Amino acid sequence: MTSSKRHARIVDSLRATGVASVRELAERLQVSESTIRRDLKQLDRNGELVRTYGGAALALRAPSDEEPFDVSASHDRAMKEAMAEQAAELVADESVVVLDIGTTTPLIARRLRGRPVTVITSNVAVLDELRDDEAVRLVMLGGVLRRNYQSLVGSLTEQALRQVSADVLFLSCTGVRPNGHVVDNMAVEAPIKQAMIEAASRVVLVASETKFPGSGSLRLCSLSDVDVLITTGGADPRTLELCRQAGGKVIAA
Repeated sequence: MTSSKRHARIVDSLRATGVASVRELAERLQVSESTIRRDLKQLDRNGELVRTYGGAALALRAPSDEEPFDVSASHDRAMKEAMAEQAAELVADESVVVLDIGTTTPLIARRLRGRPVTVITSNVAVLDELRDDEAVRLVMLGGVLRRNYQSLVGSLTEQALRQVSADVLFLSCTGVRPNGHVVDNMAVEAPIKQAMIEAASRVVLVASETKFPGSGSLRLCSLSDVDVLITTGGADPRTLELCRQAGGKVIAA
């Protein structure tokens, strides 16, 4: 089988399943895992898929039910502004801050303007907020651009995060389940969020009341991994209590 035929079959397989491991693809195509890894590397470079830890995901084109960034940013704007205000107050001068993908983190970035901090992000909207600010040291993670959601994703992003040591991460999600699992619904973003969690000494989850329980099946972490939860007044009190019992602080904006 030629490499072009393998590439086509890999993409077709991911269209059917969304994600697949190297082992699964090797078995389906009856080739070695090393061959699959080389194929995934080339397809990632071509922008046809996104390599993840141990496999790949086909999510560069947003699903039809995913709202564009600007539309999503307009929802619950007052809640997001209030949470961003509380988040910015947690940032100390000279600290290293990771800002996650999402529509609330750019509002946090706006409140960090003029501050002597380092901001690390794969969020293009954060770049737009801070590109002209000489006080903030802005570090952009590499990756493939998801234009619909203004984010950089893929193996380059994950590799860059392995070199990062940050003081605090402001993490977004699409849902917080009643059992305390923090989840997301985008396979292409979940590995990056998990790498951000690993890179930060302190995790601050920013999740409005609409995220309880929200949606999503990809587990990012648990509330026991969260140091601070910033939410709004209507969040499920039993879930918030799980965070407190695990030693986390809850801030209602």
